[in-house]
Amino acid sequence: MLNSRKMRFYFSLSICFSLVSNSFGQGFQTILEKELNENLPGISVCIQSADEEFSWTGAAGFADQESKSALRSDQTFRIASVTKTYVAAGILRLMEKGYLSLEDPISKHISPEQAEILSEDYDLDQITIRQTLRHSAGFFDHTNAPNFFKTILEKPDHQWTRTSQIRLGVEQGDPVGAPGKQFSYSDMGYVILGGIIEKYTNKSLDAGLKELLGLEELGLDRTDFEGEDALTDQLRIHQYFQGMDTFGWSPTIDYYGGGGFLSTTCELVDFFQALFQGKVFENHETLNIMLEPVRYPEKASMNYQMGMYQVEIHGMKAYTHTGFWGTQVLFIPEKNLFMAANYSSVWRGGAVAPIFEKLLEEMAD
Repeated sequence: MLNSRKMRFYFSLSICFSLVSNSFGQGFQTILEKELNENLPGISVCIQSADEEFSWTGAAGFADQESKSALRSDQTFRIASVTKTYVAAGILRLMEKGYLSLEDPISKHISPEQAEILSEDYDLDQITIRQTLRHSAGFFDHTNAPNFFKTILEKPDHQWTRTSQIRLGVEQGDPVGAPGKQFSYSDMGYVILGGIIEKYTNKSLDAGLKELLGLEELGLDRTDFEGEDALTDQLRIHQYFQGMDTFGWSPTIDYYGGGGFLSTTCELVDFFQALFQGKVFENHETLNIMLEPVRYPEKASMNYQMGMYQVEIHGMKAYTHTGFWGTQVLFIPEKNLFMAANYSSVWRGGAVAPIFEKLLEEMAD
């Protein structure tokens, strides 16, 4: 039972959120509009308290810089690496269902074709599912291969496959270290995990994740891989990289687990909320496993767990994931607050999107 001091705190917090929601929406909107510039044509945000007493959604700028069509908050975008949170949760659901153990070597679960390619550089019997989830398996990141972005820039509609990405990573990169001994962010590891989800669900990664995580039951109607839902595709905004419009770039750039989902800011918030409120996993302990702290002989560049990492914002701990094009979603336990933002071009700054800092400051005033 909450003591009286905590009850007063949460009651005051609820009142504060209600006041912000009702009276300061224009202030939030002004903050969004001030983020815009010639290199950042659009931004959307969704904020919600865990008790749903407070919520706010907004957008500013353009969905398409060329046509100047107004950006709406219900529009979708490529969430890129935020997909890793869903993939990690999907693997943990397979664990709950008994298909695998986190201590299993990946050699036990990947296809013979992928095993043959990977075994040229890696001892697959020594790399576990747990290490792959934590980016500590020692896998090179195929997106750092010289030919990866070279191919994208020369032929944006190039059709990648999971196998071609793995082969590229093996041919153009070396292992970064021994399994479990260091953190090294690797899309290739999550591409491998995506294949494991497809194997045991006997479905595409889109359908497999929806089944394992109950995304449709959670009401996430606009969370789809590209090409799976006509309306979700139709609502997709233009996203920019170094001034280039990437709208026509093939979704297969990261379609296989390192990324892949389209979503909206509010559906990102809804998924994070479902995850932290026990609506995704069967067992409460599974979330603890997902968030278990990790230590290495040398300090890691990111405080990464499984499909999730920790950052600090306004002196508070937050769980988060970001996506390459400019997406971030986070949960601040101290405030029981969920936030998601999508910049239509990568933001400048640190590990936390600047808009979150500014919105929190507005809420505190």
